Amino acid sequence: MVIHRHIRAYALLITASVVVFALAGHFAATALLDAQRARQLQLVNQLALRISEAAVSFGAAALEELGAQGTIGCDAKTLQAIRLHVYQRGAIKDIRVVNRNGNVLCSAYAETLEFDKEWPTRDHMLPTRDNALRLFRVDQFFGTALGILKDIDQNTSVVAILGFNGNAFDILPADLHDHSELVVELGDGVPIVTLSHLAKSFEGPALVSQVAESARYPLRTVVRVEEALFRQWNNEFYLPIMAIAALLGLAFGVVLCRAVDRSDNPIAEIDRGLAAGEFVPYLQPIFDLNTRAVIGCEVLARWVRGDATVIPPSRFIRLAESSGRIEDMTWQLLQRSLNILSERLRQDKSFKLSINVTAQHLATPDFIARLRDIVRDAHVSPRQIVLELTERQEIENLAAMAETIRTLHDYGFKVAMDDVGTGHNGLSQIQALGANVIKIDKFFIDSICSSATAVSVVEMLVKLAHDTNMSIVAEGIERDDQVAALLACGVTHGQGYLVSPPLPAAEFAANLALRTRRTAEDGRHNGPMPRVA
Repeated sequence: MVIHRHIRAYALLITASVVVFALAGHFAATALLDAQRARQLQLVNQLALRISEAAVSFGAAALEELGAQGTIGCDAKTLQAIRLHVYQRGAIKDIRVVNRNGNVLCSAYAETLEFDKEWPTRDHMLPTRDNALRLFRVDQFFGTALGILKDIDQNTSVVAILGFNGNAFDILPADLHDHSELVVELGDGVPIVTLSHLAKSFEGPALVSQVAESARYPLRTVVRVEEALFRQWNNEFYLPIMAIAALLGLAFGVVLCRAVDRSDNPIAEIDRGLAAGEFVPYLQPIFDLNTRAVIGCEVLARWVRGDATVIPPSRFIRLAESSGRIEDMTWQLLQRSLNILSERLRQDKSFKLSINVTAQHLATPDFIARLRDIVRDAHVSPRQIVLELTERQEIENLAAMAETIRTLHDYGFKVAMDDVGTGHNGLSQIQALGANVIKIDKFFIDSICSSATAVSVVEMLVKLAHDTNMSIVAEGIERDDQVAALLACGVTHGQGYLVSPPLPAAEFAANLALRTRRTAEDGRHNGPMPRVA
């Protein structure tokens, strides 16, 4: 009888444990899959927003270029120049000259005025971060367009009428395509583009919505998907997650115990790592897309603890930036990289060493003097050092930063804009800073073989680089077909796993020396970086 009671108790305990873990697994799987689906939907939203921002930046840059040509008026010669401006830019339907109140004085093509249903005054146009730039919707009989107003002087402004191609926003996954809606709208909720496949009956709680807001312009994108389909989308991992719920609980407990044993002050951990020299440079080659010849490298930070654990930058870089530790870290990384590569840099004067620098660090009073001292002590030419200005931090004083970059240029250093297309700076700001290099973010390289929009963005950046005498580098190249697509767009330099992952600086230098010897022997650059045993 006692044995039977024990068996029943064990059975109840096991059953209860199974039920508890099953419920925990269910809630965990549901939450995890919902978060994953929401993240994927937000990525679509972000892509739509970047397409919209790129279009506005293109229109604003066109107006900026037009204003730089001289006085804007309605005389025949100026209108002819405006028509040429429109003709050369297919996305711009018309350019109009307006007065301070926004009233139209003249148009590149006067007949287009007949297509307008109404024309807003300046008070109804939405200001951007740039006080001289405003956005508004243009209602026309055959659809809607986006108006971009740029002040030229106190009396005159110019307006670009930008046509949005709805096909450019047809980017939702095929599984959701027929049960979704994507809207591009201004900050006041006025829609510019609506791409909808929803039945009119689907409203309110039956929809899952995601919103992405622009930090540069009064723009946002909204994606809506029928909730029932959203819950079924990418659901194949539900059962595996349920099966390993118990193991996840055990693993979480172990990780939690280990976390409690560690210091509760992560900044103090970074300080300890800096004092111990645990932040080491990993180098990734920058190469010629045609020949695969390595022409330079980028310094990437890794945290190698005393137990040889390698911590990726995603775990510490943002904290180092926000706490100010990134400055000492940057100097340590540059010094150690130069110690290892100085001989290579002296032998090959065309070889470039790139290192990430935050805008806040670049703006410190002693930055340039300390940089010159470090490079001079390494007996390396300043023109071989490229400072990659990351867009993770917004540049608060654009004029002061442009002056700092000009001073760096005077001393021979080069400046690159990193992660272009994903950060705080618009194309006009990048141009105003006077950088030497544009680095296209991996986000666009991943989809360049499958997305016409990505190709258009890359081509636009190539044109900007060509017009402003900047060079251009594509990041995150992993496949040969991406190389072919980039070459077709006019990009000639790249970086990515196709040639080599980031390697410890000493291993990179040894591999590069071996690659150089092999190149001298067989005359070929093609292929990945060799590995040294």
